[in-house]
Amino acid sequence: MKYHRAIPSVAISLALYAVAVHAADSNAKFDQLDRNHDGVLTQDEVRGIHDYARAFIEADENKDGKLDRTEFVKAEAIHDRIVAGKYVEDSVITAKVKAALLKEPNLKSLDVSVETQRGEVLLSGFVKDEAQKQKAMKVAIAVNGVASVKDAMVVR
Repeated sequence: MKYHRAIPSVAISLALYAVAVHAADSNAKFDQLDRNHDGVLTQDEVRGIHDYARAFIEADENKDGKLDRTEFVKAEAIHDRIVAGKYVEDSVITAKVKAALLKEPNLKSLDVSVETQRGEVLLSGFVKDEAQKQKAMKVAIAVNGVASVKDAMVVR
């Protein structure tokens, strides 16, 4: 019985350790971004972080156009969620493109690889002729969510 009671305390200790490590990482990142060392971050100071504008606006609780350390932790969580969401969206787009290619008659779609990043699809692999290459491109761009298609396919 004592063993079962120890497990929750170990789990709680590990969780608290993880929170402490994350907080230390956030503080180090905050200090690195705070170029003028005024204790707050402006949008100019976080401009280099991809997809951070929405997270900044949502985390700026007092709407002063700056993030203090507490708001920065919130912005980091929002940004992580946004990035994860985009990864999931890209995975869904990849699956949709692969399915659309498989449905296409006269296209050896198993020889075509699909990768997606921020809605941009990259088709690579081998096709029989130029007509198949063009067909694969046409099918991919027609999939909902695809922003653009890049061709890295080889005719063999």
